[in-house]
Amino acid sequence: MAKKQNKASKRKAQQNAQKKKEQMMIAIAAVVVVVIAFLVFGGNPSGGDSLPAEINTATGYQMFQDGAFLLDVRTQPEWEEYHVDGATMVVLDELESRISEVPFDQEVIIICNSGNRSQVARDILLAAGHTQVTSIAGGIQGWMSAGHAVVSGP
Repeated sequence: MAKKQNKASKRKAQQNAQKKKEQMMIAIAAVVVVVIAFLVFGGNPSGGDSLPAEINTATGYQMFQDGAFLLDVRTQPEWEEYHVDGATMVVLDELESRISEVPFDQEVIIICNSGNRSQVARDILLAAGHTQVTSIAGGIQGWMSAGHAVVSGP
């Protein structure tokens, strides 16, 4: 009788070990699924993909037409000479102290004269927690060369 109990105990122990092994495999599979989802969808808490660091003028123009916030980081005299109607000007040197003027809830495209200052501004916004920010390559010079409208004056 003791032999039968011993065999039953061993069988039960093997079944428990098998069950634990199956549970471990399920847990590993779940972790793999989470990691893959993180890699595919990114770690962006807003759930969206971040924008590329830099975009071309055509893409910038289309994004602006679709409702993106256009931030011009040039100086006041540059702005008065010509700017994109509907853009918001915040001089690059003032951007850190005026960060609250840039919305977190929409895509932000940044323009300057040729594309250099807009890259610096992009990095400032990213460091401040913005996730949907990009710079227009070629700046307003590229914008005008592509035939997109600008206005002059304050």
